[in-house]
Amino acid sequence: MIRDRLTCIDLDQPSLEGFRKFISCWLYQDQDQNLTFVVDPGPLSTIPKLLAELRAQQVKKLDYILLTHIHIDHAGGTGELLKFYPQAKVICHPQGIKHLIEPEKLWQGSQKVLGKLAEAYGEIIPIPEESIAFEEKIDSTGIRCFLTPGHAQHHCCYLIEDLLFGGEVAGVHSPVAEGIYMRPATPPKFILEIALASVQKMIDLKPRYLIIAHYGLVEPAEDYLKIGQRQLKLWVKGITELFVSERELEIEKFLQWLLENDPNFQNIAQLDDDIRARENYFLSNSFRGMSEFVTALSDEKRLELRKLD
Repeated sequence: MIRDRLTCIDLDQPSLEGFRKFISCWLYQDQDQNLTFVVDPGPLSTIPKLLAELRAQQVKKLDYILLTHIHIDHAGGTGELLKFYPQAKVICHPQGIKHLIEPEKLWQGSQKVLGKLAEAYGEIIPIPEESIAFEEKIDSTGIRCFLTPGHAQHHCCYLIEDLLFGGEVAGVHSPVAEGIYMRPATPPKFILEIALASVQKMIDLKPRYLIIAHYGLVEPAEDYLKIGQRQLKLWVKGITELFVSERELEIEKFLQWLLENDPNFQNIAQLDDDIRARENYFLSNSFRGMSEFVTALSDEKRLELRKLD
């Protein structure tokens, strides 16, 4: 069973409020096929923790490092990890490769958007050009890579057997005692149609299991993908309604709208205080991405969005 080959390595950061059960790296080990890889090794600040766990799991070699996207909390520590596993091949969206070979602009962008949080994550270490590539079918491993722009233009997902490493294609998930808590992850630049098409592409693959980068392995995958798809439409509809009625957008009013209209987001009330604070922090990014998308549209297009199901 594929789940038996997986290990979730939590990359918690105690110095940051609520940053537990949030950032993780997934280790896959198949002794029969002699295949070992990790997905999203995390930021530089957590590489020591990752290395310690890889040693505890007796990982002597990595064949691949798969990146769902190049954001600093997913890929920032990849170059450092390669120093310890230099034979590993990094697989990345083709648009992200140049930014990881020469990461100065990516690092500057991370600092601009995230501020002190980027400093806590640590700088982005360059990846040698010969160590990184894009492949739709990764050698003879059975792993397939799918381009899924939406959360970021350089986002991709990986399918192996009936397991989908989904990154943030369907948003963010956090375990709760009852029901399902999820929210979209849509920082600028966000385009609704592109994000929806990417989620639909993953639904069409019919995976059984879904690994959501933030956070956890869930099943049935289709249920969570469809929640993510539905939330994308619902949140854009909500922002559109607020903009049309008031001609200005305030995150506090949108948050109240969500609590009244999104049954999955309503479960934020079940989260611990520190995790809820973290979620509210990142909510502002999604709000900004969707707000910029909505305000740039014509009145006619906004009228269509208000009718979204």
